[in-house]
Amino acid sequence: MPEHPPSIEGRGSWIAAGLVLAILSISYGSPYLIVVGLKPIQEALGSDRSTIALAGSLVWVGTGLGGIPMGWLADRFGIRSIVLFGTAMMACGLLLSTLGGIWPLYVGHGVLIGLVGNGAIYAPLLIYVSRWFDRRRGTAIALISSGQYIAGVVWPPIFERGIASYGWDTTMQVYAAVVVVCILPLLPLLKPVPLPMSSGPAVRAGSDGLVLGMTPNVAQIAICIAAFCCCIPMAIPNGHLVAFCSDIGLSPVRGAAMLSVLLACAFVSRQFWGVMADRVGGLRTVLAGSACQAVAIGAFTATQDEVGLFLIAGVYGLGFSGIIPAYSVAIRDLFPSAEASWRIPSVLFTGMSGMAVGGWLAGRLYDHYGTYAVSFGTGVVFNLINLVLVGFLVSRLPRRGLGLSVPA
Repeated sequence: MPEHPPSIEGRGSWIAAGLVLAILSISYGSPYLIVVGLKPIQEALGSDRSTIALAGSLVWVGTGLGGIPMGWLADRFGIRSIVLFGTAMMACGLLLSTLGGIWPLYVGHGVLIGLVGNGAIYAPLLIYVSRWFDRRRGTAIALISSGQYIAGVVWPPIFERGIASYGWDTTMQVYAAVVVVCILPLLPLLKPVPLPMSSGPAVRAGSDGLVLGMTPNVAQIAICIAAFCCCIPMAIPNGHLVAFCSDIGLSPVRGAAMLSVLLACAFVSRQFWGVMADRVGGLRTVLAGSACQAVAIGAFTATQDEVGLFLIAGVYGLGFSGIIPAYSVAIRDLFPSAEASWRIPSVLFTGMSGMAVGGWLAGRLYDHYGTYAVSFGTGVVFNLINLVLVGFLVSRLPRRGLGLSVPA
């Protein structure tokens, strides 16, 4: 029996993952303010739904785009400094968004909350944790990425009560203070990453330097396109479920509860997807998760019954939750650790751009047709494109290249 190579994993690895999970559970409340407050903000600013939804979309675009330089800067200035900067910018963005008018909302969300806020928090922290693990990287990345879903379970009901009682602007201001007060004490606890004890990607490039039979950058582009296509449908229930429920006669309280159910199921199942990624690799996990997402998103058009929608929301949460972390695992499977600081944020950027397009497009289609049925149908089409592309990439994986214990 071959001996396992020495591992960098230990107690410190899981402490680092726990700290990052806590930070992301706080910071990722920010996109849900627009989701829960979509109709009140629309009424207050006298605009249409797609215009307000675009502010939420800009958060995703900004987060993805900002992660590319911020991942690079974190390698040079340290993870604590970059996350501190992102926390301060996010708080400023929330405050700016409450000044009234569309442009303060757009700049506050797209630039400050997204580009230099969450952009300086999510991707750098994901890269940081990926370097603490070499055997259970998929499990760890799935765990910390679940901070988005913990935020989705905890924050929407709080935001709904705050908006109903004090208004959307006051709720944003209070949340800005919470972000600063809760995240800053955690930053000194983030320790330097240990030196890797092994090197090289899990699925090595061939002697000709190809990845999946393609040049490395072509393989990267193919993965990025796949991420964009799967995130368009992913954004539709996440961004419009509360408004959709209101349109069919359910109260905002029930809509927020349904969103929490969706994200709670996503949190639980994401741990399963993480273990699966450790066993079969990132790309195969993406394929399985995307297939589940396609089935569930199509089911949203099948019923307007409250019980049925709660069930579909739960099933959807179970299906889509492992996709984005699995893309990050796939990048670490296929490429060297030294390239993670720009390859992982690049995939996250294209994925979050898909989230942005999906959220805006769903609002635009609703404004035109007066129903979300067309939006959900469009989501299914993009999901099928993703399945074809990911299936092609999986078909090019080596049959006996599943060992995931060696990347640094």
